[in-house]
Amino acid sequence: MGEPAPVKDSAEEQQRPSIFWRVLGRAVRILFLLIYMLLEYLLDRLKLRWIWWRMTGSGEPYVWHKNEVIVREAFEHMGPTFVKLGQVVASSPGLFPKRYADEFSKCLDQVPAFSIEGFNAIIESEFGRPIDEVFQSVEQEPLGSASIAQVHGAVLKDGRQVVIKVQRPGIYDVVDADLWWMARGAAILELIFHGARLANLTGVIEDFSRTIHDELDFRKEAANQREFNAIMTKHKISDVRAPEPIDDLVTSRVLVMERFYGFKIDDVRGIAAASIDHEACLRVGMRAWLLTVMLEGFFHGDVHAGNLMVLPDGPGVGCLDFGIIGRFDREQRHQILRYVLGLGARDFEAMADVMMEIGAVGDSVDRDGFVGVLEETYGPLVTKSVQDIRYDEVLTRAVSVALEFGVRVPKEFMLVLKQLLFFDRYAKAGAPDLNVFSDYYLVDFLFTPAAMKAGLDFNILLPLLQKIQALNRGDEDSAA
Repeated sequence: MGEPAPVKDSAEEQQRPSIFWRVLGRAVRILFLLIYMLLEYLLDRLKLRWIWWRMTGSGEPYVWHKNEVIVREAFEHMGPTFVKLGQVVASSPGLFPKRYADEFSKCLDQVPAFSIEGFNAIIESEFGRPIDEVFQSVEQEPLGSASIAQVHGAVLKDGRQVVIKVQRPGIYDVVDADLWWMARGAAILELIFHGARLANLTGVIEDFSRTIHDELDFRKEAANQREFNAIMTKHKISDVRAPEPIDDLVTSRVLVMERFYGFKIDDVRGIAAASIDHEACLRVGMRAWLLTVMLEGFFHGDVHAGNLMVLPDGPGVGCLDFGIIGRFDREQRHQILRYVLGLGARDFEAMADVMMEIGAVGDSVDRDGFVGVLEETYGPLVTKSVQDIRYDEVLTRAVSVALEFGVRVPKEFMLVLKQLLFFDRYAKAGAPDLNVFSDYYLVDFLFTPAAMKAGLDFNILLPLLQKIQALNRGDEDSAA
């Protein structure tokens, strides 16, 4: 699980212009894009585009430019940093209008690709040799194109099927300049708006900066993949794993790894057509994810559908893209566990206690009132059937509660809850009888010797586990 051998910085990194010129250049580009976006909006709203369409006699039907489409296209034109923010919008439908969350979902895996010539040039620059000396063949069409990198299938000289992940050209310059502007914009918004201060926008941008710079070093991602597989081996989990990086073919900008074949976790029709038990795969994948969080303090922080695969030929579930990884110390693991188990046990007092303990709310808060609001907000996640849960309503209500009580939940807690909601959405689509917030199987590893070695305090955890167990038996009296 050691770190891969360091490699020298690429020529691109060594020749970066100063931050001043990067910031100035990005400011000019963003200004022109914003002006273009405004003009597009005005031409549409003043019906000038429609008049031109009528005058030219085009046989194609007229399509109005919706606001969310204009903004999403502008984000894509402004580059990877803004696309990453678009992914945040797509993954947070309760925090943003649904039409924007739906439109920005295109930022998850439909980002415009860069040329295969540029792709090959980066590989040759990083490895210092012609591409045909490294690979037997490289697929011309990308398997995926995201904000940070692009992925193509390939075959090694020894016949192994692999994928090549290559960073977008010039991404460092763009990201650093964008973050410079974002940090200052966040500071200004905090001066003007109370909600921005409550949301700690400057802290969000600082964390975003750290995260995206970690993602820009593929050596770290390769180390994370190896660590995840080592954890699976340690706990004798054979049906969940990450692609294994290929030794000697990992640099800061290129990551070559084994290729998985299968279905995205939300491909309900494909999984059903392959006669695969969708619910069983979801339970196996989520149990492994929870185990890494609770026992190892290591977790995948971006389990959107593009990063989870159902593998027909085994193992059962493949985890991709380890650029965003969360880590907890012992105390944080214990707090997260109490928070998640409190939700599964419908023990909203336990949830409130954890939130007060971590300083998410002040000591002067009305505890009883806070407990009641938590029950009203998060109760539907564990009391309603999966098909009846409206996530946009739950998350919108959660934001209102945060503003009402001045809640400042640590980003790690929100990141964990976000992943749980991802899993629950997959269950809603393909396994309607599964409720990921109250399935006892998902936390049964807490009764193993490994849990005892993890240093968890079972004097506190056991009552919550017993409540979940009683609820699973339908024994409401025992759970009271």
